[in-house]
Amino acid sequence: MDEQRKVVIMEIIGFVYILKCNDGSYYVGSHRGTDVLNRVNDHNEGAYRKAYTFTRRPVELAWADYFYRYDEMVAFERQIKGWSRVKKEALIEGNFEALPSLSKAGFRPSKITVDSSEQKK
Repeated sequence: MDEQRKVVIMEIIGFVYILKCNDGSYYVGSHRGTDVLNRVNDHNEGAYRKAYTFTRRPVELAWADYFYRYDEMVAFERQIKGWSRVKKEALIEGNFEALPSLSKAGFRPSKITVDSSEQKK
């Protein structure tokens, strides 16, 4: 018996992106559509006067990925917005192996911890 294979063609509905701002900060956003560079241009042209990026121009695209489902796109945008700078940079650099270790509760790359037994010496 021959198996019939169904081919499902999914349409890209939008993307999540990270912009690096002129002051070195990162902006995470999402947009419906397929032209991420057009969205970056919108930010650089000051199309959104109340946007975080308006006073931090020019901006440059640091990372982007496309999504086929709106709910997944919005959920991932919200997730990234909660990440530390170091974790965002790992994503930008494609260092996916580092992401789980950067997810540990209380992770702070600049926080220096001292073993309590060493403090007593």
